Amino acid sequence: MDIAGALAGLILLSPVFLAVALAVKLETPGPALHRSRRVGRGNVIFQMPKFRTMRIGAPDVATHLLSDPQAWVTPLGRFLRRTSLDELPQLWSVLIGHMSLVGPRPALHNQHDLIGLREAAGVHRLRPGLTGWAQINGRDELPIVEKARLDTEYLERHSLALDLRIILATALAAFSGRHVRH
Repeated sequence: MDIAGALAGLILLSPVFLAVALAVKLETPGPALHRSRRVGRGNVIFQMPKFRTMRIGAPDVATHLLSDPQAWVTPLGRFLRRTSLDELPQLWSVLIGHMSLVGPRPALHNQHDLIGLREAAGVHRLRPGLTGWAQINGRDELPIVEKARLDTEYLERHSLALDLRIILATALAAFSGRHVRH
């Protein structure tokens, strides 16, 4: 399901990829893609691509940890984040097996609190997802402990039916921009 979904998404959304990449390049200097060091299955670090939403030189930390996130996020970046279009390049990570369509969102390499909570609960055994249970239940608004609790709940309940429900809820949330802080 992951490979078929990622391949279909990459093909069908290729005009969107091209338009977003061009818009990012025209707005600010630097590459259209940003590669973020993330924690994958078994706590293995991988490079996760995203469309760049921040200015070059932004600190390599979670956005909520920046003292003034709005100083770093570009105007186009705010739109891309609100609509989740910045996440589309992660379909490549799904295609090559670093990620799944659904699973816990991959933690930044330096989010030691979240990584530790997930490891203690066994969540680190799952492949991280393009979307997940925590994403549709609060996304950026959730404290780390609550994200880890929801990730654990997903580990205990995951099924094809739940994954399909999460994908549908993600699509609805992406179009509404709900639960996006920055």
